[in-house]
Amino acid sequence: MVFQLSHTTIYKYGNGVTFCHNIATLKPLDFLGQSILSYELEISPKPTEISERIDFFGNTITRFSIQQYHEELKVVAKTKVLRDSSLAPDIYKSTAGMAITLEEAKKEMKSISSEILEVKQFLLESILIAKITKNIKDYALVSFKPKRPIFESALELMQRIYIDFEFDATATNVATPIQEVMENKKGVCQDFAQIAIACVRSIGLSARYVSGYIETLPPPGKEKLIGTDASHAWFSVYIPKFGWVDFDPTNNQIPKDQHIIVAYGRDYYDVPPLKGVIYSSGENKMKVEVDIRPAV
Repeated sequence: MVFQLSHTTIYKYGNGVTFCHNIATLKPLDFLGQSILSYELEISPKPTEISERIDFFGNTITRFSIQQYHEELKVVAKTKVLRDSSLAPDIYKSTAGMAITLEEAKKEMKSISSEILEVKQFLLESILIAKITKNIKDYALVSFKPKRPIFESALELMQRIYIDFEFDATATNVATPIQEVMENKKGVCQDFAQIAIACVRSIGLSARYVSGYIETLPPPGKEKLIGTDASHAWFSVYIPKFGWVDFDPTNNQIPKDQHIIVAYGRDYYDVPPLKGVIYSSGENKMKVEVDIRPAV
């Protein structure tokens, strides 16, 4: 499937801005199963300085600064992407990946191979997933048993979060602690992904945050509206002898072609679509629109 993706962010500044410096993580990743056919980033006003590089996690980030007075910042990322998940390794076709248990995996994680050393960074605490509490570990232990296959356990964890947690866009914000999300059982995709990551890390396995998009289909007979798709997030678990496997607890599914991956990180803090600093005062308003549709 080929998708045309547009992500628009508009900041309106009450008293104007004389200087801003930003980091955008908006360019989807290019890997086996996902190919970027075209990408462009439109920024208004035109940046004084702009550069692109690959960050520590392998994501493409764009740094830009605007050194002139402006009352509005508009950033539009346009991508044409080919998704074909059938090209990527399939966990269901991996005997070793399907069978490895938690007990066996933790032994594998003691290796000093370059691959294991690379994934161990996703086992450690991160800014938004720190000081994992007992109730989170207890929640994880319901699914993860020493002699139970990791994949089976992670799949059940995803399903439980989908059932136990309520999607409520008003219940949290990007700074809401995961302990609060765990207690209230309410939040959005970002929260559900980070709860799952905390659970997986609590039992000694590596898990990472995946930012991206998911195509949302309109009800039968209804026309798809522009801007109704949204940024999305899910989690990925490292399964020794196979590799990373993604899980989407918001939708209770293993991501396939409808999921477009933008970036990987330890948590949301590593990969927000746009972050930065400004010299200004007064109230600022932000508007975000995302649109994903099959390319014609």
